[in-house]
This record gives sequence, C-alpha cells and structure tokens, in this order.
Amino acid sequence: MLETIAVRFSVFLFPFLAASICVAAPKPPQQIDLSQFPADTIENVVVPVPSEIFAVLDKLGNPNWRTELGPKNTYAATADRAQIALLLGTVIADGFVAVEAEDSERVKEIGRNVLTLAEAINVRKSVVSRSNSIIEKADRREWNAVRREFDGALHDVNQAMVELNDGQLAQLVSLGGWLRGTEALTSIVQQKYSRDRAELLYQPLLLDYFSQQLAEMGSRLRRYRLVGEVEEAVGRMGPLIKKSSSNDITPETVAEINAITAKMVQRIRAKAG
Repeated sequence: MLETIAVRFSVFLFPFLAASICVAAPKPPQQIDLSQFPADTIENVVVPVPSEIFAVLDKLGNPNWRTELGPKNTYAATADRAQIALLLGTVIADGFVAVEAEDSERVKEIGRNVLTLAEAINVRKSVVSRSNSIIEKADRREWNAVRREFDGALHDVNQAMVELNDGQLAQLVSLGGWLRGTEALTSIVQQKYSRDRAELLYQPLLLDYFSQQLAEMGSRLRRYRLVGEVEEAVGRMGPLIKKSSSNDITPETVAEINAITAKMVQRIRAKAG
C-alpha cells in the first residue's frame, strides 16, 4: 500500500480552489509535497485536500471556471451503488468548480444533490449538516467557508463509509471526483496550453494507486459493469499520464485525456445500464 503520494494535481479528488492569483505569480513547485498540505487519509493513503491543490492551478492564471460548469442537473438515486458512489464524487467535484465560478445557485443545487446521493448509500447523517451549511454560506457568498464545507463533506463521506465497512465504495467516490476533476483540468489546460499547465497532469503514482484499487475491488462491486468501464478508462489513461517525463504531455495528449474523462463522466451520469 502506498503511504504517501507526490502528485502535481489531484482532483479528488477533485479535485478545487483557492483565491485567484495573477499570471505573474511565482512558478508552482515541481511536485506537491502532501506533507505540506492539509490532507485526508483513505485506507492509509494520504490524499490532499482539493481546495489546497487547486491553488497550484490558480498560480498559472485565472481560469474561466464558468465554462466548466456544464448544464444543471438534479440526480436521482439508482439501485446501482457503484454508480451512486462514482456520481457522488463527480458532484462534489462540480461543487468546487461552482465555488470557483462563484455561482451561488449552482452551489446550492449541488449541495442538495450531495445530500440525495449520500442518503442513497446510507451516509446521509454524515453530510446533512454540511449540505445545509453549504446552502446557507452560498446564499451569503462566503466562498472560503463554502470551500471548507465541501472539503469537510468529502472527509465525512469517506469516514462514514469506512465505518460501514464500505471502504471500497469510498474509493469509487474518490475515482468519480478524480475523473471529473481531470476532465475540468484538461479543459482548462486546452483553453490556454502551456507546459507548466500540462505538467499538472503528470501524476503517475496517483494513477498507479487507483489502478491498484480497481484491480483489488471485491466481487460485490466488480459485478457492476460501470466499475469495469472505469477500470478500462483508467488503463487507457495510463500511457498518456505516465509519460517518460512531464515534458511529454503535449496538447494532443491533453485532448486525448480530456476525451476519455469526459466520456467516462458522461457514462457515470447516465442511467445505469
């Protein structure tokens, strides 16, 4: 089991967001040392808090996050627990995007969606106060506070799942957030490609970790077709993200990663087949 992961970007993560910093800001570090950031732990693996990680992206300019929000959606629970977990991850990632875009109505909508999906996998109690707080603080446009609530919701959901012996389901929440966050990141990078921006995608250790978790999924979750599709997508991304160096992530590579993640997020958000 990996004990620490040094990554250039993690969405679970989606992951988002700190105050925007002008283009003239110092170049971001070559790697993100997780020991220097507030972090969560999932099965002994350190995962950086999303709001801290996205500060690195903001140092590269002021992305147009509103273009990344997509259409409004209200998600209903399905009988497919794997899909619900993956979907919950994408919705929490959407929350960070909406906060960065400072769209209070979308933030409130997402807060309600988080509550609905959390209830469907029996962790509603862990996020109900967070969801209510997200809605209240979004009304007051207290964006830093909303970011902290989304960070907290992510932690609370995972802790509740572990307590219910659903640690592998928690991994699917992480994967859903990472896929949606990577989709948003690649889209932002495509808007204004630079080597500095593209190198945020160079995260081979994180990808190895997710690949390992998928390979070790129990039969109860592997019976869901969507889990197999996510595993295949992660496998296709491997050769693209795990280049010989971050300098090899070209505009074409960014576009290909974006296409894979966008298709997978769309599949997660479709009705279970």
